[in-house]
Amino acid sequence: MDDYSLTPVPDEARHSWFSVAVQRFGQVSSFQQFMVGAVLGYGMTFTDAVIAITVGSVMLEVVTILLGVAGVREGVSTSVLARWSGFGRKGSAAVGMLVAFSLAGWFGVQNGVFAQGMHDLAGWAPEWAWAVVGGAVVTAVSVHGFTTMAWTAYLTVPAFLVLAGWSVADTLAGHAPADLLTGPPPGPVMSLAEGTTLVAGAFILGALMTPDMTRFNRRPSDVVKQTLLGVTLGEYLIGLTAVLLGHAARTADVVGIVTSSSGVLGTLILATAILKINDWNLYSSALATVNSVDVLVGRRVGRRPVTLVIGAVGTALSAVGVTDDFTGFLETIGVLAPPVAGIIIAEYYVVRRYRAVLDAAHRTGALPDRVPDWLPLSLICWAVGAFVGAQVDAGIPAINAVVAAFALYATAGRALRARRGGPAATTPLPDRTT
Repeated sequence: MDDYSLTPVPDEARHSWFSVAVQRFGQVSSFQQFMVGAVLGYGMTFTDAVIAITVGSVMLEVVTILLGVAGVREGVSTSVLARWSGFGRKGSAAVGMLVAFSLAGWFGVQNGVFAQGMHDLAGWAPEWAWAVVGGAVVTAVSVHGFTTMAWTAYLTVPAFLVLAGWSVADTLAGHAPADLLTGPPPGPVMSLAEGTTLVAGAFILGALMTPDMTRFNRRPSDVVKQTLLGVTLGEYLIGLTAVLLGHAARTADVVGIVTSSSGVLGTLILATAILKINDWNLYSSALATVNSVDVLVGRRVGRRPVTLVIGAVGTALSAVGVTDDFTGFLETIGVLAPPVAGIIIAEYYVVRRYRAVLDAAHRTGALPDRVPDWLPLSLICWAVGAFVGAQVDAGIPAINAVVAAFALYATAGRALRARRGGPAATTPLPDRTT
């Protein structure tokens, strides 16, 4: 019931690739993706929007697959993996706190969106009541863990697609397909670089949290299949549909278009859209918090009580409307997330300082029990990556941050290992079978 929050997921607890793929697709095919597609359609031609989605999706898929494979091999969450992937114990706690705060904040924000939408659609209850109902349902699902979340995805993902498809078809009726595919953008023109940035930036935090999900996969090939299927279909199916909506309705407010098509239909669309992504916001936030408490306090706390606390706090804040002011702040601290992905990938696949001890630990089914508290190189690369992502205008900020942190850590890490003649003397638990 703790879902192996601090230990590797054993083979007998792994799930089929389809079970994980449905949840990955549920993350990508969300209202956020509708909004991104609508903004693209309002400011770009359909062809340019296809290019922007393609470039952004390919970059996201590379990051997602690399992190996902590390997750399935080691069987641990992102914040625990960070201990042996460049950050050290206390460095992983810093990563965990960033992730926990960001995702808990987004949980509250999206619960607030749910409450406002349900109040506008149904009207018979105040927003705070809908916030309590929505937060309680999502918290209950997340508390019960991965298996319950999988069954929730089996129900909400098809329901969302059918209901949203019905609404989209109704909106597009009466518009000539040729006009939508070849016509100019109805709003201010958006450049290809701006569009690609929007696509990549919208899902980079979800890509970073991939190990939280893929640790339940059985083999690396499962990660590749579910990523190509989930991200590609999510980005293209949902994103390009929203592009057409932006052209047809001549507005970027696709959420208003979809939810206003029918009171009951709009209510169901909103409920399924929020539920199938917000449970993962809460779940990953709890996993990251458990790791940070374990490192900083030296006390192992259960994932379930942590989930209840975060869910209760997030629900209360959304009920009183405080989370409405969090969005700008969460987007600001979001620049700190992409470099973490670059550092983990560089350490795990290129520098490989701790791969030997992780491989040796596989034979016991437990993680190594010692690791340095801090690895200064990762902190430097983290700061440089965040600076590049925030200050360099050329290219895609999120990808710039990932690439800068990756390149610097890989180059400096390999140079340090070469100068020391191999793994550092402080490397924990050397592989004595070599």
